[in-house]
This record gives sequence, C-alpha cells and structure tokens, in this order.
Amino acid sequence: MTAIDDVSVEISVVLGRAVMPIRQLLKMGRGAVIDLDANIDSMVKIYANNRLIARGDVVISGDRVAVTVTESVRDYQS
Repeated sequence: MTAIDDVSVEISVVLGRAVMPIRQLLKMGRGAVIDLDANIDSMVKIYANNRLIARGDVVISGDRVAVTVTESVRDYQS
C-alpha cells in the first residue's frame, strides 16, 4: 500500500444546471422533471473536488451510465 492509496477525491459530473425558487423545488414530487440549461448534444463537466478538470460525453452501456472523457481542462477553471 502506498501513500496515494489513502487519498480521496470526490468526482462530480454535471449534466446541466437549473435555477428555481425553493418553494417550487419543495412542491415537486416523484417523477417531476427539471429543465436544465443543456441539450442532448451538450458535453458534461467533470469536477474533482469542485474544480473543473475535464469535459466529456454521456455513454449508455446496457443498464449502466458512464462518461467518456473527451477534453482535459488544463487551466482548472470552471
């Protein structure tokens, strides 16, 4: 075991964003749809510890959802 084995990194993938009042969010029930500011061809943003590190595409493989990294972000800005 090396020191790097103990390092934790939180990976987040953002498909899109939406802004709405909290009262609207609280009224939503199961099956509600939230419109995002992205379309089907939009790339997802991949964050490591809340820093943008890459962009990619969503891939469906059987019953699994995955992300293919297509572009590395070298300046680490969101």
